[in-house]
Amino acid sequence: MTQTLESTERVKIYKAFPEFYDAMMNLSATSAKDFDHTIGELVKIRASQINRCGFCLDMHARDARKQGETEQRLALIAAWEEAGDLFTEREQAALALTEAVTEINRGPVSDDVYERAAAVFSERELSQLIAMIVTINAWNRINVTVKMPFPRR
Repeated sequence: MTQTLESTERVKIYKAFPEFYDAMMNLSATSAKDFDHTIGELVKIRASQINRCGFCLDMHARDARKQGETEQRLALIAAWEEAGDLFTEREQAALALTEAVTEINRGPVSDDVYERAAAVFSERELSQLIAMIVTINAWNRINVTVKMPFPRR
């Protein structure tokens, strides 16, 4: 009998390779150190939406709610450009950069998107933002590949 893709057991990557998990956790902590937590969660949610990572979406939406994020803003992250001033200038710049980096297969990050972020973030903040975007994309790709289950509530 042939197994379908949906029923194929996937590797428990973090159990089989705990050093990798530790390295990813270190990368996450380092990129987020002293960075605006609200922007960090928005970035993680938006990248996870694009990458269709249910595990990360669930986790970061919960984290954002715990930090006081509103249901309206959470509902509108995917349509942040239409949300007007519901998102700050810095949040909008971070979300635009997140989309550009996450969808790098569509072409390089444009000068306009990069300059928009560079105009509102210090060099260190911009470096951290890029690192955070790269890191959540790595988490997303890992978790989607291994079909990381999210907790049912």
